[in-house]
Amino acid sequence: MKRVLIINGHPDSLSFNQALFNAYKEGASETGAIISEINIAELEFNPNLSHGYRQRTVLEPDLLLSIEKIKAADHIVWIFPVWWYGSPAIMKGFIDRTFLPGIAYQPVKGKPFPKKLFKGKTARIIVTADTPRWYDILFMRSPALNQFKKGTLEFCGMGPVKVLYIAPMKDASQAFLKKQIDKVYRLGRLLK
Repeated sequence: MKRVLIINGHPDSLSFNQALFNAYKEGASETGAIISEINIAELEFNPNLSHGYRQRTVLEPDLLLSIEKIKAADHIVWIFPVWWYGSPAIMKGFIDRTFLPGIAYQPVKGKPFPKKLFKGKTARIIVTADTPRWYDILFMRSPALNQFKKGTLEFCGMGPVKVLYIAPMKDASQAFLKKQIDKVYRLGRLLK
């Protein structure tokens, strides 16, 4: 049985991202998958990597539980808005504090790249943005997705990592929003 973890990186529990989170969860629930969830905004933790990598900052209970959920999952779904061509600060802090050496990757002495500790896990990124996808690709070169997909998830061994980019959110019609919720629900039903 597939173990699916759904992570909401939006700091507002009343956001459209929460509706997408709920839609994916509803679809995935119908498959019989074992589902766990993380709403990053509900966790109690210091988002700052206070000592960098020089010294491990003591992990709070919410982060320890989150790490166990990430390790246990076969498929991880990340839902977050793109703000200033990056992820929300709380989500970046969550990654900084949980994707640590010995947890997500293991440095190898004398080699430029680490051992990837999240091999065998697949991922789905669902992002919302005001910027149309063509502009994000052609003019900005997709900084948020490149950083998160390649520089974080694939760097630690997850793959394949698929992306759903939902935009533009600014002035989106109810029909557009419903279409996106239906699409995410179907992704949940397919566990993709």
